[in-house]
Amino acid sequence: MPENSQAPTDPWEYCLYLPNDLRAVTVSRRTLRLILTMHGLIRLVDVAELLATELVSNAVRHTKGPAALRVRWAAGVLRIGAWDADPAPPEPPVPLEEVAESEEGRGPALVRACADLWGWQPLAREGNRGKVVWCELNAA
Repeated sequence: MPENSQAPTDPWEYCLYLPNDLRAVTVSRRTLRLILTMHGLIRLVDVAELLATELVSNAVRHTKGPAALRVRWAAGVLRIGAWDADPAPPEPPVPLEEVAESEEGRGPALVRACADLWGWQPLAREGNRGKVVWCELNAA
């Protein structure tokens, strides 16, 4: 495995299609760890895993169709996105302090607290509907 201390300079992208199954969250987390390790981005693995887990978990738990994990690296920024077939916007995050002790609802707050940038966008192309909820981590 690369033990590269420098971040990769060439852009790359991966997309992992997932069934609507809670086990898909573990598959996506482990796949992301492998991708980042192989590209020499080991220092981002822990936070990226947390963010991907929250995004994919919401996509699988709160929708009925398939989902996908998209991971992209370009210009020193790692973008993690979770696609699902439901076009409804995600619940807006509340401050982490308000949900810290709660069993549910922490995902969007964790994403907002840990990512450098996050957002969502509806999709409607080639007859496919749904949305992508994404976040970014800067390598610096």
